[in-house]
This record gives sequence, C-alpha cells and structure tokens, in this order.
Amino acid sequence: MSTVDAARAVANLQELRRLTGNEDGAQRVAWTDTWERARRWFRAELEQIDGVSVETDEAGNVWATLPGGSDQSIVMGGHIDSVPDGGWLDGALNVVGALEALRALAAEPQPVTIRLVDWADEEGARFGRSLFGSSACAGTLDPKSVRGLTDRDGVTLPDALAAHGVDLDRAKESGSRLDGVLAYLELHIEQGPVLEELDLPLGAVLGTFGVERHAVRFTGQHAHAGSTPMEVRRDAFLAAARSALAWRDDATAREDVRATVGGVTVSPGIVTAFNGTCELTFDQRALDPDVLEDMLVTARETSERIAEEEGCTVAWERIWEIEPIPFTPELIDLADAVIAEVAGTSHRLPSGPLHDAAEMARRVPTVMIFVRSLKGLSHTKDEDTPLADLELSVRALHQLALRTIDWAQQRADAVG
Repeated sequence: MSTVDAARAVANLQELRRLTGNEDGAQRVAWTDTWERARRWFRAELEQIDGVSVETDEAGNVWATLPGGSDQSIVMGGHIDSVPDGGWLDGALNVVGALEALRALAAEPQPVTIRLVDWADEEGARFGRSLFGSSACAGTLDPKSVRGLTDRDGVTLPDALAAHGVDLDRAKESGSRLDGVLAYLELHIEQGPVLEELDLPLGAVLGTFGVERHAVRFTGQHAHAGSTPMEVRRDAFLAAARSALAWRDDATAREDVRATVGGVTVSPGIVTAFNGTCELTFDQRALDPDVLEDMLVTARETSERIAEEEGCTVAWERIWEIEPIPFTPELIDLADAVIAEVAGTSHRLPSGPLHDAAEMARRVPTVMIFVRSLKGLSHTKDEDTPLADLELSVRALHQLALRTIDWAQQRADAVG
C-alpha cells in the first residue's frame, strides 16, 4: 500500500509561505500576480507526478488528473488563494495536503481516477463574491449577479477574470468536470477553538451552517439626556441592547448554534441625548434548518416584545441567507473512523464558515476533515497549527481517500 510523506507536505507549505507571503501574512489574493505565482509553483509540483495531467477550466479552476481503472473519479480539493494579510494555512493546507496524497496514490494503479482541484477565488477578498470557482462548477453562480462587481480601484470582475484568461459568461461550463465524480474530500484548518479546547488534533465535519443575516432597526424618540425622566424615555438603543442579550441567551441555551450582533449604529449618537434609532446587524447560524427557523422566529418575537416594553418599534430586513448544507453521512463515518485510527480520538463538529465543499455537497457526496487552529485564529498572520497536527491531517486525508475509493466501488457494485 502507498504511503504518504506528510513531512514533505509541511515543507511545501513553508515553501509556499516564503514564496507568497511577507511580514504581514499571506498575500495570495485571487486574480492577482501573487496568486498566479502561487499557482505556477503548484502546477510545477503537480506536473512532476508521473501520469498526472493538469488543466485550467472555464472558471479558472486548476484540475490535476491521475487516470485510473475507471473514468469515475474521487476528487480532493481546496483553494490556494488567501485574504490580504492572511494565514499560511487557510486554503493552502487543502491543496498542498491533497498534492501529497495524490503523490502517494500515484505510486500504484488505482481502480478509479483521482483528481485534485484548486478552486478559483474561494475567499472573494478582491470583489466580495466568495466561492466563485466552486459555485460556477456546481451551477449556482449567476453571472448577472456578479457582473457589476468592482474592486477598490474600480476594476470590474469581468475585466479581472479576462486578464487571467477567464470569460465570466463561460464560467459555468466548468460544471462538466463533475461528470462521473463519486465523492469530494476536503481538508481544512478549523478556524475556530473547538478542537483546541477538546485537546484534539482532528475532527470530522458534519456540514456547513445555514445562515440568516438581518438588519434590525429599533425606532423610538431621541430627546435631551438631562431633561427627560427615565420612566418616559423611548430609548432605541436600550431596546436593541436588551434584544441582543436575549438573542445571545437563546443561542447559548441551544446546542452548537451561533448568534452574533456584529454592527451597531445609533442616532443621534451624542453624549447629551439618548438615541431615537438603533440599527443592528444580526447573524444566526445552525446546522439544522428547523433549529435555524426557530431561532429566527424566537428572535423576532423577543425583539417585538422588548421594543414594546421600551416604547419603541422594530423592523427586520433580510440581508442574506443560505440553507444548512449537511455532508454525506457515510463519508462522515469514514472520516471519523480514519481520524480515530490516525490520531487516537475523533470528534464530529459543524463548520461555521462556508467552504467550497458546501458547493460540492449540492452535487456529489462530500465530507471535510478539520485540523485544530491554535487560539481559533484565522485570516491573520497569527494563524497557526502544530506541525505534528498538520502531518496527522495529511495522513488522515490520504487514508480517507483510500477508504472512499473502496466505498465508492462497493456502491457501484451494489447498483450494478
């Protein structure tokens, strides 16, 4: 059986950090020269593997293909792009870990084709549209909705894509690459503190949270801070603050959900008056769609009750939503078993952030492996993971690929 050189994968990650980072962190923002430099390095590594061919699809995704006994394929994926001043592992671990697994798998004949994909612009750092390449491939990208996006210098997304050989109107043609895909596997740093708090190196990911994101506006009446008695005030900020605390308490009482007030704007916002209006941005996340719906209903009802108690009104406006996307139970079981063998203990957890795997799960059986993040930090130069854990994660991905090949063959035999 082939073996994986996990230490070489870590060395490759360190080489990539030297090549495309600086004192502020990783600079591999998609559709930039530094991103292209990272991709040239990555393609060169892929092209050194005997029997592997490399191509770029209509959405700018890079595919490496190791032909097997069948045209049906197992895909390992991730993204090499980063946010500005980002971490050395977010994204890069996915593709570099998959590179090392592909090297090991190429050492002997495989019954199915093995493919590796580097998705274009997972982060959306330059134009604000995340998961570009994977959503194009999955068929969920609407070109009309992104055609007018511009970066801070006024460059349009279509022009930036064209500079890198991508025609926005043809991006969804990349979906043909999913024909015959039996499973999609992705390795990623957790980007949160759960595994570290449990003192575990690896975890099997259940799926990505659904998100409900709203602007919530409380309206009362501002007046003079000195002349207005406390009992007659209609303070919108207090209605908002009480609601925010109630939303937090509701989320805390539930299992593994999130509720976040991320922005607060008050008016008139001066020291000599209490506030007549207060607008919050409110983000709710859960893996169970029924739980997410109940959280939203509860939050609305709570805000209306509190607003009335404070002599205010409240209005909700949805900013954005995405449904929960669960991963494939059989593949979760495989990942869980592999992690237990490689690391001694496993843990199942949901993903709060979105990933390319969420787009793939709409089309093909999908699972992710998380490796712990120190202090839960990501999207910063301080992002880090113990080197021993990184090596464990690469070994786990390789073993998961082998198990998934067997699983896919058993399914095919059962159908046949």
